[in-house]
Amino acid sequence: MLPTLRQLQYLKLLSEHGSFSRAAEAAHVTQPTLSAGIQELEKILGTPVVDRNRSGVIFTAAGEEAIARASAILANTEDLVQAARGAGQPLSGRFRLGVIPTVAPFLLPKALPMLKQRFPKLRLFLREDLTHRLISGLKSGALDAALIALPYDMAGLDWEHVDDDELMAAFPANHPLTANKKVSAARMEGEELILLEDGHCLREHALAACGLAPPRHADDEGFAATSLPTLVQMVGSGLGVSFLPAMAVEAGLADAAHVSVRPLDAEQASREIVVAWRAGSSRALEGRLLAEVLQEA
Repeated sequence: MLPTLRQLQYLKLLSEHGSFSRAAEAAHVTQPTLSAGIQELEKILGTPVVDRNRSGVIFTAAGEEAIARASAILANTEDLVQAARGAGQPLSGRFRLGVIPTVAPFLLPKALPMLKQRFPKLRLFLREDLTHRLISGLKSGALDAALIALPYDMAGLDWEHVDDDELMAAFPANHPLTANKKVSAARMEGEELILLEDGHCLREHALAACGLAPPRHADDEGFAATSLPTLVQMVGSGLGVSFLPAMAVEAGLADAAHVSVRPLDAEQASREIVVAWRAGSSRALEGRLLAEVLQEA
């Protein structure tokens, strides 16, 4: 006897919500129904998957393994359903796209009208988040594709190139270094460097492109921004210098602030924008079609 998809779904929801009551609510069933489904799954597997105690839900080693495999099975099953529904009609119906925050506000306004015109039956659901969470969503089946920036660890994923986005140096207006047409990484080292907070891949891309180490301060804190608009305001206020992607500059992000932008004098001063999807996903063709539209945007 094999586990049912319903039982695997109960297990996955239990891992996501951390309690039987919340998992049952998410599954639109009663708590006894969900609990009975988990118990039946344990009988089939021949081992407990969860320890039941007053401190909450604690999964056994077998349970953790079952959750990982259940997530993969459910993701592949959903792929099958979506592929069957969209046979002969790519990019129709629901499509869940993740986008990193340093790309979404600058590329999507141009791309979304094009997608709507070319694929009128497409129901696009967008999720803006950091790269590591988007990749986790791809691998778990919570997302169909993601618009992210490389370099990044892409194990288990396939992708299609969209664009190369140049990284540029940003200074307070009238900063001495703006007298140069291009700015070298060596000239940036003596400046107060402001970057996006940890978790934003643009932070690592900028440091790698210039061969710089993360900024160190006596208090081990320093300055960091949570978004590109905040970063621009911090630079414009004279708090330091930073890096901006060209697509943000072209979109006018720095126009309203007292910020001057210059190209970087570095060989690899760019990031690669790609559409990524889970390796083996039935949405691969749609991922490539999406990348083609984004290339034109």
